[in-house]
Amino acid sequence: MEATELIDLLTRGEDSRQQFKADVKNPDALAAEIVAFSNSSGGRIFIGVNDDGSVRGLSAADLARLNQLVANAASQNVKPAVNLLTDTVPHPDGTVMVVSIPEGISKPYQDKNGVFWVKSASDKRRATSREELQRLFQESGLVHGDETLVAGLGAGDVDMSYFEEFFKEQFGEPLAQHNQPLPQLLTNMKLMSRGQLNVAGGLLFAKAPHYTLPAFIVKAVAFVGTQIVDECYIDSRDITGKLADLFHQTLSFIIANTRAEQGEQGFNSQGQPEIPRIVWEELVVNALIHRDYFISAPVRVLVFADRVEIISPGHLPNNLTIENVKAGNSNMRNPILASFAAKLLPYRGLGSGLLRALRAWPQIELIDDRTGNLFKAIVVRPSAREMTRKSVPR
Repeated sequence: MEATELIDLLTRGEDSRQQFKADVKNPDALAAEIVAFSNSSGGRIFIGVNDDGSVRGLSAADLARLNQLVANAASQNVKPAVNLLTDTVPHPDGTVMVVSIPEGISKPYQDKNGVFWVKSASDKRRATSREELQRLFQESGLVHGDETLVAGLGAGDVDMSYFEEFFKEQFGEPLAQHNQPLPQLLTNMKLMSRGQLNVAGGLLFAKAPHYTLPAFIVKAVAFVGTQIVDECYIDSRDITGKLADLFHQTLSFIIANTRAEQGEQGFNSQGQPEIPRIVWEELVVNALIHRDYFISAPVRVLVFADRVEIISPGHLPNNLTIENVKAGNSNMRNPILASFAAKLLPYRGLGSGLLRALRAWPQIELIDDRTGNLFKAIVVRPSAREMTRKSVPR
């Protein structure tokens, strides 16, 4: 890092990605800062800098002591240990040590006392809520939201006719000929544990999953104009049911509330959707399969005159970015749902769904909102004028 870059960074002040320390002497306190950055999005600690951004400076003896302290804190006071980079940067007012901490790839991290720390604006705080700790473990791949057991849902809540049809189609024999009891079969299929269905089992095969999983539905609204107006909408629906029901009914809602172009077809024909059907299929499947099931919130579908927004709870997992997604990369947030979705929905699970949607309709904006903890796909609709121009024979 050059002095000019350091001066620019210090003028910005402290935030969730950079923190100032006049000096550091306590390895436990430093470890807590390292844990918080590693569990969040990474960042830098500037040592030799006062809270107001003015430089106090470090001596050669300070630098030698701090290098040893930083190395010990990162390797002995943080679990699992992290690899840090230190940089000694000259400044007109003195020397500054910059400690660069990457976002951790083995979350969750904790200090030697077993405390999980996360960033909170420019400060840090303990991660104490059950949901927050679950998300940290989720990012490490140690737990998945679709594996969470659902109190009150057991084998008796399975829609047997639906499950029997699925079983026969997938395994080539009637369920009645299978010699395992239903609870054992569901357990073997990773849909049940300790006598309870998990989130995947409930969403896939329960008779009415929304009674015990009321947040995992789709809220769909079609508005007249381009803004959310509670008093003026065309259609509004809470879409409930099994995962396959959520998919098909959401797809129907979007198609019913967007236009169809006649082209050269007859006046009484249904016409072609203004946006290819595959776009809605891929985006709706993606929202249902890859949403964060540790967040108690519905998927939202908002149809406006100029766009359609499909909003999933939970930002992209781990270090996945929009650029990674567009390059065909994926991260399996809900592996059980994903494995069954390939049998029940038009889902391939190869990280190619969003790419297919973009190829069919490039006017899609993908937003990974880490602050709001959601993922949004905004599909730009063709204007009425464009529809008319496309429909007139040439």
